[in-house]
Amino acid sequence: MTPTSRRSFLTAATAASYGRVLGANNRIGIGFIGCGLIGLRHIQDFKKQPDADLVAVSDVYLPRLEQGKADCGPRTRTYRDFRKLLEDKDVEAVCISTPDHWHALQTILACAAGKDVYVEKPMTLFVREGSWMTKAARRYQRVVQVGTQGRSGAHIPEVQRLLAAGHIGKIHTVRIGAFRNIMPGFGRPSDGEPPTELDYEMWLGPAPKRTYNPHRALYHFRWFWDYSGGQMTNLGSHDLDFVHLLMKVRGPTTVYSIGGRYALEDDGETPDLQDALYEYPGFTVLISLREGSLGRRHGSGVELFGTKGSLVVSRGGFEVFPDMRIAPERGIPPWSKPAGHPQPADVQPAPWTEARKAGVMTEEPMDRHVRNFLDCVKTRQRPVADVEEGHQVSAACHLANISLRLGGRKIRWDPEKEEIVGDREAAAHLVRPYRKPWDEVLRSLRL
Repeated sequence: MTPTSRRSFLTAATAASYGRVLGANNRIGIGFIGCGLIGLRHIQDFKKQPDADLVAVSDVYLPRLEQGKADCGPRTRTYRDFRKLLEDKDVEAVCISTPDHWHALQTILACAAGKDVYVEKPMTLFVREGSWMTKAARRYQRVVQVGTQGRSGAHIPEVQRLLAAGHIGKIHTVRIGAFRNIMPGFGRPSDGEPPTELDYEMWLGPAPKRTYNPHRALYHFRWFWDYSGGQMTNLGSHDLDFVHLLMKVRGPTTVYSIGGRYALEDDGETPDLQDALYEYPGFTVLISLREGSLGRRHGSGVELFGTKGSLVVSRGGFEVFPDMRIAPERGIPPWSKPAGHPQPADVQPAPWTEARKAGVMTEEPMDRHVRNFLDCVKTRQRPVADVEEGHQVSAACHLANISLRLGGRKIRWDPEKEEIVGDREAAAHLVRPYRKPWDEVLRSLRL
């Protein structure tokens, strides 16, 4: 896009950004940017909604573009360049399911074009992108929903009520795990020419120019720092989002992370093993991620430890595990007590709190998340996973990766100012340069 065409696009987009407010019965024209694994799934999610018109699809890889059109319907328009989709006047909102390195710029340009946005997680590739996205959403008065669908589970309000009532006592620890075994990894394919069906230059977009490799495109992009934060941002963003929502926090105060690519035998860069320890006001969070072990399948979900019991929550439901009430003296080995030490009363242990359990259909949070987005497009209310909250969760994930890439350095974070405290080297990792001409596009928006 030339400088003149960029200016024309942004001028027209700004004028369009204060568009009409839709009534409850209006249908909403949806454009899909990215028709890969999750993009095709979202087409089905939106297709279920009676007020969603699937107007257009965009993808840089021709087979996926054709599949997106087939899934949407024969009248759906196709665009290889997402900017052309943003110029389509029938598109009122977009669903962005591209690789992580594209999320921010596509969201920002969509907001400038007057489109509301449903953008997949992780919302950003680096911390400062989240600030730019939030500014764009507020400046152009756009609804921006982040794809942390767990927030929309029907069981979440009950979990919130239980925690607010002190059902598991004072929460002091949260443990998160994501374990799987994908040994030996994905191999080491040779560099080569991109397939003719793939616009590789457009796929790279703002990311650094690299020789094409099958792993540097499509699904495997998430194993390379140029395009992703690995499983810390891919999976950790879902679980840390539960923490931020349920504990009502903006971000951690300190982060420490270690790990590496220890198990998989391939050309990936991001860790296949990572542990991160966070300190939040009044509690800690431990995240353990494994790509080379199932871990006895005990790593799934978010476990909140309280003084009366623990609560495990995931997109599939929740369960409360009561602790047993015992005399404190019974927690001390009898041989460690001095002579004449008072003996505890012979009281039968009893649970501190009541066990609870609830499950939901696995697709339900996805459907409810899309429904919330469409409702907010009409009412102009903030969605359940607003861009600002998505930014805070993504930032927490990125901070763990900054610590890891600096050799396990302890990072001190000010969540109000959104600044790393007392470490210029670490602070330099909060932002990355965009490749030309995308750096010029970003600067022209003056965010």
